[in-house]
Amino acid sequence: MLAVESLNQSYGESHTLWDVALDVSAGTCTCLMGRNGVGKTTLLKAIMGLVKLDSGKVELDGKQLAGAAPDLRAKLGIGYVPQGREIFPQLTVQENLEIGLLSRPDKKTKPLDKVFSLFPVLKTMLHRRGGDLSGGQQQQLAIGRALCLDPKLLILDEPTEGIQPNVVAQIGDVLVQLREEGMTLLLVEQKLKFARRVGQFFTIIDRGRSVASGPMEELGEDLVSRYLVV
Repeated sequence: MLAVESLNQSYGESHTLWDVALDVSAGTCTCLMGRNGVGKTTLLKAIMGLVKLDSGKVELDGKQLAGAAPDLRAKLGIGYVPQGREIFPQLTVQENLEIGLLSRPDKKTKPLDKVFSLFPVLKTMLHRRGGDLSGGQQQQLAIGRALCLDPKLLILDEPTEGIQPNVVAQIGDVLVQLREEGMTLLLVEQKLKFARRVGQFFTIIDRGRSVASGPMEELGEDLVSRYLVV
């Protein structure tokens, strides 16, 4: 479904991504892994069109995305949950979700039923401001907003960062359910236990390069100690 080939990206004179390759098959979950500062978030932003590429290809279902604006990528079926959640703190839960619905070509509200079934707490807080929610509730809202697109590909950047354990477990349940229902997932994840539970495949980034990938069961202690242990 998603294919990244020979991707290079720079911030000014700083070359951040070097010939990165990534393949995400339809209906699977791939975890993008690596230590802090190796280029994982930059790669997700490159896929979403939020940073300019030096060279390389990003394709969704065989369609080249080079030059496509982020909103067009959303309309093509990519949902994005950024690091830090980036909800609108002054808007209500309902207004945050409605912004997600605006990116749908059909503008239908039916996806809200799905969001509320996955995150029932959001339905009880529709009129609360996003900034008044706990960190875990804000993460659920950010994921719910992305799901309002009814995406074919859902990209999440560290969805468990700074979240209480019970909500981490709930988010894990939701991602497994979405995967089992056929949604394609790509997530950056630092928690190895969570990644092993949710992910079926992995790709490791180190110093801006993709250095290893494969089925999750092949993520052995040698790779963990070489590229993931801090």
